[in-house]
Amino acid sequence: MPNDSLSNEHGAKESTRGYRRILLKLSGEALAGSEGDSKFGIDAQTLNGVCKEIADVVELGTQVAIVVGGGNFFRGISASESGIERATADYIGMLATVMNALAIQQGLKQIGVGARVQSAIPISPVSEPYVRLRALKHLNLGRVVIFAAGTGNPYFTTDTAASLRAAEINADVLVKATKVDGVYDSDPAKNPDAKRYDKITYDEVLQKRLGVMDATAIALCRDNEMAMRVLSISDQGALTKMSQGIEIGTVITSS
Repeated sequence: MPNDSLSNEHGAKESTRGYRRILLKLSGEALAGSEGDSKFGIDAQTLNGVCKEIADVVELGTQVAIVVGGGNFFRGISASESGIERATADYIGMLATVMNALAIQQGLKQIGVGARVQSAIPISPVSEPYVRLRALKHLNLGRVVIFAAGTGNPYFTTDTAASLRAAEINADVLVKATKVDGVYDSDPAKNPDAKRYDKITYDEVLQKRLGVMDATAIALCRDNEMAMRVLSISDQGALTKMSQGIEIGTVITSS
């Protein structure tokens, strides 16, 4: 694996090419695998693959922060439609993201990568509270920071949390890791003639209702001129290549 990194005063590596700092948005479903009962919960093989990919990016010298969803355990919006009060459903969903965050932290630890979980709702026995300056310190020391519990507020998605955290930590790019290799004009699983965009603007995403993220998250990225890269987490090496500056998936920009 190529490595054009240098060590800083803390012993953490600094990237000499590609992105300096990325915010990776992982859905809970991305950890659940794709077969049988593993669609619910966490599939160990899938988790290991994701963690190894993140480890490769860290080895390149890129600082990595993660916002993870909880849809493999619980989806607040779906639950509210079945009768659970929306705010309560969203809080349950936040706790689901903490479970995923702890699993990722443990997976990274097992392969020698330092990681910290910061939760937007206080769960002191298992995670740190979200503190922006502390998160930045961890990143500068070469640790992966996993942001859990969304924004800590109901009615906001983890996509919005990802946009918010990316802006707060001054990430170079927000990476939306999905099950498809970019943004399409229609669902490629249903339409074999669907067109993939190499580049598109946030305004076009909103106008065409492409469903990349919710409108609040898209507007937040647009207004803060935060570039987004959409790629498939199941394509081995895609995240590593993207971190090196190689064009992968679809890039979304403000203009």
